[in-house]
Amino acid sequence: MQIEQPKEEKVIVLDFLQNGYPSDNRPSHMKNPVAQALGVTQFTLLELVPKKGIFLQPYEEVYIGEGKRDKVHHISGRLNYEKLTSTAQSELEFIVKDLVAKQESRFVQFFNKAQPLSTRMHQLELLPGVGKKHMWEVIEERKEGDFTSFEDVKKRVKLLPDPVKLIVKRILAEINGAEKHRIFAK
Repeated sequence: MQIEQPKEEKVIVLDFLQNGYPSDNRPSHMKNPVAQALGVTQFTLLELVPKKGIFLQPYEEVYIGEGKRDKVHHISGRLNYEKLTSTAQSELEFIVKDLVAKQESRFVQFFNKAQPLSTRMHQLELLPGVGKKHMWEVIEERKEGDFTSFEDVKKRVKLLPDPVKLIVKRILAEINGAEKHRIFAK
């Protein structure tokens, strides 16, 4: 039985191609404008077709959920990282960093709730730069009480690299398809 993943409600536009993809060999009157976007909660890369006459801007938050959509005609589907334009790829890290900062409590909860994946591997070790030593420090510190912020994690777990950077690097690696285990990106 497969668990139904919650669908993205909102996306952040990474790039808007008013005349469609340059690699599309069809005549220009047959091309549709296309937006490449990143889901706000699941970090899903999506290709959107805007409604006629709508021009989307990079960094613009757009509603794509069920019901009436103001700017998006339809979602073409998921995108692979390789299909992102160079503009979209360059904006991706900044947008992920911004989303992580806005959803701080969600990611701090990861430090509070992370569990072992197997007898040899822990979810915390999936973060780049976190090995057994850091993992045990985090586990010992959370016994004293839950972490309340990224700053709290930094203060209580000495020598741990910046938690925001760890989360951002992990999300980018998952989006790139470089990771087997997915914790944040779907």
